[in-house]
Amino acid sequence: MASADLNATLLAWPPGHQVAEHVNGELDVLLVVLEGRGSATIDGEAHDLAAGSALLIPRGTRRRISADDPGLRYLSVHRRREPLQIQTTAEP
Repeated sequence: MASADLNATLLAWPPGHQVAEHVNGELDVLLVVLEGRGSATIDGEAHDLAAGSALLIPRGTRRRISADDPGLRYLSVHRRREPLQIQTTAEP
């Protein structure tokens, strides 16, 4: 779901699914957990995720998110990005 300013994505992960550690230097991201359990590691600090919890992940931080048993269902909310563009490069 997206508006002119905001993007919200519903993610549903099975137990054991994870996103490898990475840095998003562009946007702050708000996670709102709807169901299940998991964890997020932000710049080396572990955070438990459970239904009803919310976590703000500042841009520029290292983050990793994983789903525990019985899985994890959450909203990821952030400022809308500009669409990706295909760019051409000048030939040498």
